[in-house]
Amino acid sequence: MQSLEDIVKKIDLPLFHSIGEAADSISRPCYAVGGCVRDLFLDRPSKDFDFVTVGSGIELAEIVASRLGRGTHLNVFRNFGTAQVKRHDTELEFVGARRESYDRNSRKPVVEDGTLEEDLSRRDFTVNALALCVNRNGFGQLVDLFDGLGDMERRILRTPLDPDVTFSDDPLRMMRAIRFATQLDFTILPETFEAIRRNAERIRIISKERIVDELMKIMHSRRPSTGWDLLLKSGLLAIIFPELAAMKGVDVVNGRGHKDNFYHTMAVLDNVAEKSDDVWLRWGALMHDIAKPVTKRWDEKIGWTFHNHNFIGAKMVPRIFRRMRLPQDSKMKYVAKLVELHMRPIALVEDEVTDSAVRRLIHDAGDDIEDLMTLCEADITSKNQEKVRRILDNFALVRRKMVDLNERDHIRNFKPPVDGTEIMETFGISGGPVVGQIKSAIKNAVLDGVIHNDHEEARELMLRLAAEQGLYPVSGAKEQEGVS
Repeated sequence: MQSLEDIVKKIDLPLFHSIGEAADSISRPCYAVGGCVRDLFLDRPSKDFDFVTVGSGIELAEIVASRLGRGTHLNVFRNFGTAQVKRHDTELEFVGARRESYDRNSRKPVVEDGTLEEDLSRRDFTVNALALCVNRNGFGQLVDLFDGLGDMERRILRTPLDPDVTFSDDPLRMMRAIRFATQLDFTILPETFEAIRRNAERIRIISKERIVDELMKIMHSRRPSTGWDLLLKSGLLAIIFPELAAMKGVDVVNGRGHKDNFYHTMAVLDNVAEKSDDVWLRWGALMHDIAKPVTKRWDEKIGWTFHNHNFIGAKMVPRIFRRMRLPQDSKMKYVAKLVELHMRPIALVEDEVTDSAVRRLIHDAGDDIEDLMTLCEADITSKNQEKVRRILDNFALVRRKMVDLNERDHIRNFKPPVDGTEIMETFGISGGPVVGQIKSAIKNAVLDGVIHNDHEEARELMLRLAAEQGLYPVSGAKEQEGVS
């Protein structure tokens, strides 16, 4: 962790001195506060800085913007008493010190002017309740009323005031506690975590959009399983994502249990996170077994089964995304696709890796084939290292076959070499089931390696298939003779 001397050197910049001089010009104390101060001590990059003054934050922001000159943009939010100054890629937010009181049925506080001490005490966590003076007299002095610096050294999260009051007043802070613990690799103080458990039901007054914003930050973290595990243990997960919470636990019949699907999913998620920063691939990992609780059955002969959990899970994805206010666009379809296809490569390596099966996998996965393979390799969480080695070796074989077949047959995202329009024009028909049947047969012939992905071969097959249905080209005795 950085020392205070290091921090003063970091802020010993014209920008911070300009802000201090602007505050001095109207005889106002001014402090950098909150997450930006925390990140300075933790040596985390930040381009957003929050400042608090005793008095009008808007007035101070207007002076700062005028002093910074060209290239500076000022946005004023009078309803909230805040203003934002943007200069290049740096954002500065100004607010007056305030105190807050809450109504139980809303997280929107009644805000009044307050002192610096009152402002810091209303902050969510002690590590976010630090203030650095930027005035000329006292530049770089640290205000730390709740030992936030000590908590940073101990790597713990706790609230400045009574945690039950803090979380009941603004339940989103429970999500933020878990998000910070995940991002910063901090531990939530046991007393603080127990307060989250006691107040978990309060999360219901928070909008889905605010909740999913915190979930996305958890998913972008280096080890996202930390956050999901804390959500489970706190009781929040059962409220905000019951399908995932339902995966926890192991049922035992006749001494035979199955692996805990929740913790298996957490291992898969972290495996994917080690390989990729793509947050939607991570969501695919999180949801790949989402239907196992609803498909779980006991079979006296083979034990626990989860038949068709991939297909049912893919159908659950749109409903879950809609409820949680996640995107309803191509991102949702991508996650559903990964969920549906995630068993295919595994089935391949457990059986013979045939060219036909690999062609079909390439075709169905399209441009997402690499992501699908990354997910499937991450899905191997067995403690049996020999089994893991064998399966990964087979996956390597599948990858080599994919490269070879795609280079040779151009299967990825291919469309049948003969389309429906050509079939109808050739035989003078206006449609009907036979068109789809011929198209499907041609596609399957390409995928099974019966013909190449080539128009002439596909057309010859079309003529033979049509002749079997009593169809012949409307203009072309020559073509008709060719199928006799």
